[in-house]
Amino acid sequence: MASVIVVGGGPAGLSSALFTAKNGLDTTVFDTDETWMHKAHLFNYPGIGSIGGSEFMGVTRQQVDDFGVDRRQGEEVTGLAESGDGFAVTTDGGEHEADYLILATGADRSLAEDLGCATDGGGVVEVGVEMETSVTDAYATGAMVRAEEWQAVIAAGDGAAAALNILSKEKGEHYHDFDVPADASEAFGGMVDEA
Repeated sequence: MASVIVVGGGPAGLSSALFTAKNGLDTTVFDTDETWMHKAHLFNYPGIGSIGGSEFMGVTRQQVDDFGVDRRQGEEVTGLAESGDGFAVTTDGGEHEADYLILATGADRSLAEDLGCATDGGGVVEVGVEMETSVTDAYATGAMVRAEEWQAVIAAGDGAAAALNILSKEKGEHYHDFDVPADASEAFGGMVDEA
């Protein structure tokens, strides 16, 4: 089973972790909880009428936890490097390795720079629509890939795009993750309301 390390636990990082873990990849998230979401109140996020940013983060964290993500709250990534066919990630808690790396650190692009990811003239990390950087199997999402368009739903979409690209690589074909009511019943049993 492939492994994924996600650095950052805002909407982009948790979205990518949700999709990778839900689809069978061993996923770890390192999160220092410095997301801008704690200053937000969402009423422009599809499917959500009104929710405070911190409450949204709590719900999203619980969702990824339910799918088996190893979420390392408060564990800071202090370094990363390519290692063999993957990546070595150093945190204040130790050394970790993964096949894939997803950077979701908001406007802090320092780890992407340390890894050698290409940037434009303004320091924005360059990616394609699949969110892969110039470093193979390293992805960047959210505010680090956009000069100004910083928005939670865009970041979550970036995270999903990175995850689906990784899943496509792993499965050897374009991978789609479309849930239907039967999937929810299988995953959650009697807790599902099929309205």
